Amino acid sequence: MASVAFESVRKTFGKTVALKDVDLLIRDGEFMVLLGPSGCGKTTLLRCLAGLERIDGGAVRIGDRDVSDLAPRHRHIAMVFQSYAVFPHMKVYDNIAFGLRMRKKPKDEVERRVKEGAALLQLEPFLDRYPAQLSGGQRQRVAVARAIVTDSPVLLMDEPLSNLDALLRLHARAELKRLHAEVKRTTVYVTHDQIEALSMGDRIAVMKDGEIVQVDTPSVLYDRPADVFVGSFIGSPPMNFLSCRARNGTAASDAFELPGPPGMDGKELLLGIRPENIRTGEGPLRGKILVVEPLGSHALLTVQVG
Repeated sequence: MASVAFESVRKTFGKTVALKDVDLLIRDGEFMVLLGPSGCGKTTLLRCLAGLERIDGGAVRIGDRDVSDLAPRHRHIAMVFQSYAVFPHMKVYDNIAFGLRMRKKPKDEVERRVKEGAALLQLEPFLDRYPAQLSGGQRQRVAVARAIVTDSPVLLMDEPLSNLDALLRLHARAELKRLHAEVKRTTVYVTHDQIEALSMGDRIAVMKDGEIVQVDTPSVLYDRPADVFVGSFIGSPPMNFLSCRARNGTAASDAFELPGPPGMDGKELLLGIRPENIRTGEGPLRGKILVVEPLGSHALLTVQVG
């Protein structure tokens, strides 16, 4: 087991600055999610940790080792990619055993670890099958099993569920969370899906334009976002933002008047409200219903006010 630290990490591609002096500490055994839109730098940060990209400034540490200049094979990490990354000509057993054999582990140890990994990921019935005989979810489990059977203290995952359909993703999220609870290995997980991040991460690092905007637990990110970007990116449906003015202890606009912060009379405010915090009251609220989305247990209404 090991902690991971990024210390003022900088990465450029030509004139494009992909990472801007990123600082982040990932605790030993923690499940850290790197979350952000496409192009924010999350995969680049993961690749810098893996040794697939050389950093242009700062340091990357795993435990007490500075690994900034080490080749990937010397960093003691395991990685699961977005694609299934299994060998089609090898049976499931041989796919899982591949990394152990490359490390020249004894045959009896290889067999023991493969069986343990297969049991953990419920792959025992498929050990004699080829990847073509498996579903997409099963193939991804094979890739995860191959990563966890090694003794690598750090596990990296680059959007491993993005190629699965919605129902498989739901099951896979639960499996990965259960797996982390059992193996307790430091895990760095990259995704653009905020539902994945909220449901799986011990903490989440939200990234934008090569910088970390906020790092916190899922509940804090949701309830107390640091800025408008985090508030709008976290949550589905997203947070509502309404312009208003502080007036006599209220936050008021032409469409509404709500209790507001004291001592700010006359100042322009941006009010953020989660959809589930909106309730019908006695006072009138005029608006135009633009879209109604029936979702079974509830319905989403998009309303234009003011």
